[in-house]
Amino acid sequence: MRYLLSILFVFILFTGCGKEDDFIPEVAVNYSTLLTDPSLTGLSSGKAIVVNGYGISGLILYRNVAGKYLAYDRCSSVNPQNKCAVTVDDSNITVTDPCSGAKFLLEDGSPAKAPAVKYLKQYTVGITGNTIRVSN
Repeated sequence: MRYLLSILFVFILFTGCGKEDDFIPEVAVNYSTLLTDPSLTGLSSGKAIVVNGYGISGLILYRNVAGKYLAYDRCSSVNPQNKCAVTVDDSNITVTDPCSGAKFLLEDGSPAKAPAVKYLKQYTVGITGNTIRVSN
């Protein structure tokens, strides 16, 4: 009996510990600018915009088909410990992780092509007047 309990304890110990590098860490994000900022040209017409210097690997701002503004961290959810920054595809509908080949939909950050299985990290977007603010 004691032997079985020892085996059970070891099993729980090793299966209960998740891979620590399997998530995108929390970092403070506080980005704001005017929607008329020239760097955001095209955002209102569905073009994804890359903003460097925020989050883990930068931000992607996007306005979906319903007109809602979204913001994602560019850090791929595939092996996030590598901090591989996704790039916007020519279609402006998906982004690609150049390290793994995974794809994600900009409409909601969902995985669109393996090996992606987790969504992109999404941040809160607020619009006040003519100002867009991204935070967490």
